[in-house]
Amino acid sequence: MRRLTFLLTGLLLALSALPVAARAVAGPQSTPRIEAELVAMSAWAAPGSTAVVAVRQTIAPGWHTYWRNPGDSGGAPTLNWILPPDVTAGAVVWPLPGRQPLLGLMNYGYAGETYLPVPVQIPPTARPGTTLPLSVKVLILVCSAEMCVPDEMTLGLNLPIREGAAPLSPRVGAPIRTILDSAPRPAGITARVSLADGVLTLSARDGPLAEIADGPAYFFPYRSDLILHPAVQTGERGAEGLTLKLQPAGDRVAAGLDGPVEGVLATAAGAFEIRAEPGPPLPGTTGAGALPPIDDSPTTTGALVVVQALLFALLGGLILNLMPCVFPILAMKAAALSASAHDPVEARRDGLAFLAGVLVSFVALAAAMLVLRALGESVGWGFQLQSPAVIAGLALLMLAVGLNLSGVFHVGAGLQGVGSGPLARLPGGLGAFFTGVLAVVVAAPCTAPFMAFALGAALLMPWPLALAVFLALGLGLALPYVAVSLSPALLGKLPPPGPWMERLKGLLAFPMYATALWLAWVFSRQTGAEALGLLFAAGVLLALGVWLVGTGQGERTPGVTRRLYLAVGVVVLALAGATALLASVIPAEMAVTRPGGASSGPVSTPWSAAAVAAARAEGKPVLVNLTADWCVSCKINERVALSSARVAAALEATGTVYLVGDWTRRDDAITAELARHGRSGVPLYLYYAPGQVEPRLLPQLLTEGVVVEALKDRR
Repeated sequence: MRRLTFLLTGLLLALSALPVAARAVAGPQSTPRIEAELVAMSAWAAPGSTAVVAVRQTIAPGWHTYWRNPGDSGGAPTLNWILPPDVTAGAVVWPLPGRQPLLGLMNYGYAGETYLPVPVQIPPTARPGTTLPLSVKVLILVCSAEMCVPDEMTLGLNLPIREGAAPLSPRVGAPIRTILDSAPRPAGITARVSLADGVLTLSARDGPLAEIADGPAYFFPYRSDLILHPAVQTGERGAEGLTLKLQPAGDRVAAGLDGPVEGVLATAAGAFEIRAEPGPPLPGTTGAGALPPIDDSPTTTGALVVVQALLFALLGGLILNLMPCVFPILAMKAAALSASAHDPVEARRDGLAFLAGVLVSFVALAAAMLVLRALGESVGWGFQLQSPAVIAGLALLMLAVGLNLSGVFHVGAGLQGVGSGPLARLPGGLGAFFTGVLAVVVAAPCTAPFMAFALGAALLMPWPLALAVFLALGLGLALPYVAVSLSPALLGKLPPPGPWMERLKGLLAFPMYATALWLAWVFSRQTGAEALGLLFAAGVLLALGVWLVGTGQGERTPGVTRRLYLAVGVVVLALAGATALLASVIPAEMAVTRPGGASSGPVSTPWSAAAVAAARAEGKPVLVNLTADWCVSCKINERVALSSARVAAALEATGTVYLVGDWTRRDDAITAELARHGRSGVPLYLYYAPGQVEPRLLPQLLTEGVVVEALKDRR
């Protein structure tokens, strides 16, 4: 919802350039989000002087506006002046912005009350005793955690003209003067910037930095495409200045520096405008100790945001049961329900064990994700499936589950005797728990509706609240199965136990085989043909090993022979695991072929921020598809919607550039782009209409009609 309103911004920016026919009315104007007023710092202005007027913003609690570089999202305020003849307005004197972390993004802007001062040159011909009518048409994007609204107002001020120096305005003069005194300005600082090994090094010295105090420092670039704004900026003091280490944007790493870097360096000694020329780090800017980092983690989280995140996580988990990637696990749930349907005690045990498996797995996955992100890694939802080793292990695991359902072997029978103990079969207490673990692992490729906000919020919350959000997501995933297992009336509707249960169990093995084949295909896309051949060999060894184990579990097998079968089976299984591990570490370039290779589908080119910018600079619309081979929803969308002849024709008719970003293996640039739009996983579909400031986010589940209508809609 928040980013859909950005689509209005481009239109309003264009309209704001038109002349204003109506005369602005002096005094404040307001919306439910912001009150704005054009005010003067001094009580009057003298002929031939420079007066300072300012746009005063009083922003409602929970909302914010933006600096000249808004950061990862949003837009800077625009001022279009309507002035008398010979009166000219200068550039905005931007106050130092605040950092605004939000859902994995980092924005720069203002909250509460702030002023945007502007110098206005008064002509010498202005007559004392008169007033100059000043008006400005402002477009201010005002945002909260959930949405953004572009507020447009025409503000007016009748500025008195008198002789002599004017005192400060008793109402607003002092705060405007304070902003002017503290606003960043050049201060004789020498700066250099260099890009090496994926790190942007900014060094600065001289001027007020010659005796830099021990305190945090932060660099606010004027360009929004220079750095990853959410990344932590680390620094070091020197005898004559300081050095900052910044994480560059993905396309900047590939393209390198293209000239000087300008922005504001905020330090304990004040904030200063700097221009860093490309070059090696300056001497005297390191060696005196590390600068303390700036902690942008929120110390408190609004109750409303927490409740929303928990509710959306619960709903997202419920809907996750309907996503394609969870279908194989539904087969295991059905087998478990059919086995325990007429034993209420066993059904309750299985339901609660399944819930425990889901929750424990979600906590483990969330903890790993939060720890990696805290260490600076760019990971998102489904990050474990970007590892070929994990994919290989899952493929073999799904094959083993299918063979178990087919009756080739029985889990635990060789350990505790045939037909005895809780490990003797699936389902069971441990079997239900294991099914819950598998459900979480296999659900990772999917992001259901409502999950984007919940996951994005969780990654920004303190870790106890973040884990609570992930637990709510797991509860939603497990809730239907648990509800049925705890309802004797629903279980009683199933037919009584009989041979049909074994036939059903055997039938439900085939979704597991299909999942193993799909994972093998994903593995081939991540590695190559040679590694896939080794994975197939590991699969054959696995099948042989579990067959040997199953033979050793036979009731009529003599004891010595049984132990021999089990021992050989375990050795063969170990060989299967070693072969799979060898396959997963073979280096290979991933050759990705996207929809569009066939004549019926659209032609695509690889996504990058630079490719988007280049297409938009030419005035072309852009459709972005951020996808991954292990994302089942992505593949279905590509097959059903994005690869159709009708969509290809619409892309060609509208001149739309179709860009595809592949997240099958780790790509920090795509991870950053997902975070910029409040997402932690794929799919993500963006449509940039010509002239629009922000893209339109398309639904996560696409149809041909949705894509075609979006391409035709230029609003």
